[in-house]
Amino acid sequence: MQVRISDDALAIACGAEAVAARFAALGHEVMRTSSWGMHWLEPLVEIDGQGYGPATPGDAEAILAGEAPALAIGPIAAHPFIARQTRLTFARAGKTRPLDLDDYRATGGWTGLDRARGMTPEAIVDTVKQSGLRGRGGAGFPAGIKWNTVRLAANPRKYIVCNADEGDSATFADRMLMEGDPFCLTEGMAIAALAVGAQKGFVYVRSEYPHAIAKLEAAIGLAQAIIAPFEIEVRVGAGAYVCGEETSLLNSLEGKRGEVRAKPPLPAIEGLFGCPTMVNNVLTFAAVPYVLAEGAATYAAFGTGRSRGTMPVQLAGNIRHGGLFETAFGMTLGELVEEIGGGSASGRPVRAVQVGGPLGAYFPPSLFDTPFDYEAFTAAGGLVGHAGITVFDDSVDMASQARFAFDFCAAESCGKCTPCRIGAVRGRETIDCILAGDGAAPALELITDLCETMKFGSLCALGGFTPYPVMSAITHFPEDFVGRGKAAA
Repeated sequence: MQVRISDDALAIACGAEAVAARFAALGHEVMRTSSWGMHWLEPLVEIDGQGYGPATPGDAEAILAGEAPALAIGPIAAHPFIARQTRLTFARAGKTRPLDLDDYRATGGWTGLDRARGMTPEAIVDTVKQSGLRGRGGAGFPAGIKWNTVRLAANPRKYIVCNADEGDSATFADRMLMEGDPFCLTEGMAIAALAVGAQKGFVYVRSEYPHAIAKLEAAIGLAQAIIAPFEIEVRVGAGAYVCGEETSLLNSLEGKRGEVRAKPPLPAIEGLFGCPTMVNNVLTFAAVPYVLAEGAATYAAFGTGRSRGTMPVQLAGNIRHGGLFETAFGMTLGELVEEIGGGSASGRPVRAVQVGGPLGAYFPPSLFDTPFDYEAFTAAGGLVGHAGITVFDDSVDMASQARFAFDFCAAESCGKCTPCRIGAVRGRETIDCILAGDGAAPALELITDLCETMKFGSLCALGGFTPYPVMSAITHFPEDFVGRGKAAA
């Protein structure tokens, strides 16, 4: 009997290795696959399409005998968490072996690259433009415009750089893609190289992802003959959050201190080693093979408004059904948290969710009708970012969360900009005054002014995004900032 168990890092952390070893010891073939993304069920065991989880080594005999009803979830593909998804980027998740070229080719792999090779660079870029694909790692800048800027750059030496420095809280889609479908990223980067005329590519991965690094290096080696003459090299970052900002990342790649560069020039004109460089994140490159294989119109048919295609939403924090849920833009935040995520894991009411990492805005339930798309989130005072959703129940102290935002910025600032370097420290000190009950009203006014200064006076996202968590916490949860400490006494 064939038993399928994920070799994803999260599954391994939950004990998948021991579960796989037990089934093997019982004489069954164990196939290690990518993850389905239902993280609350890991280790998830699949036999003939039926799922069982979360499993332990001691459950193996009962599962094989059909005597584990408490673990049985039925056909995995029909599970509501999977059936409600629109999987384009993660179409192979849970279905293929990450480093098997035959599996990849049999599921449509390399089709996009094959078609791109029969097109002109201009036609490739136009396809990406018409698809409506936007950068999946930050503000959602149209990918085709960036690609065309690099394509038209006069310098004959150009680079492709994949930003895999996934440092935001509640984000793991990049890791899952690199570990579960590394050929998809490789193909997307190879298509981008054809489009802009690049000869060399780099994947900048955070050092905390050893499994992803190993998978990527193995996949690139296996695919080298297919993507040639384009070459890809994996580089490992040292853990600085600021290196998730593209110019800081480029400095790090060059062996320099990871700090933001002033713009202009844009990296698309003068980036890595002074050459035109196209920087996109993992999910952006991974969407490209589908766009080229199926056509721009097919991809653009998903989504709403200017937010086209799908977004792999990551559900984490205090949530019952944590995991990866890929959906077309337009589903509301409340549907994602309450229906898909199942509400809080604690069973208490959800009080706030933070979207977009540690520097994203906090949304109260009153804003849960906000559609999950770039424009709607901007209008509501937030940002989609990398689509990580962190859930908090009603026990959370939002003043402490605002302090954490300043504390995080103070620790992770590269130190180049005065508003960011000093403003984060002063913001933390001011929040401490509020927590101690020393004049909440004047302190809140000071914080508002400080956030404006940081927003418009800093060069990079660390300063510019700071107002989102702090000001959203003050705006939507004012009761947590008054009547505290000495004032309450």
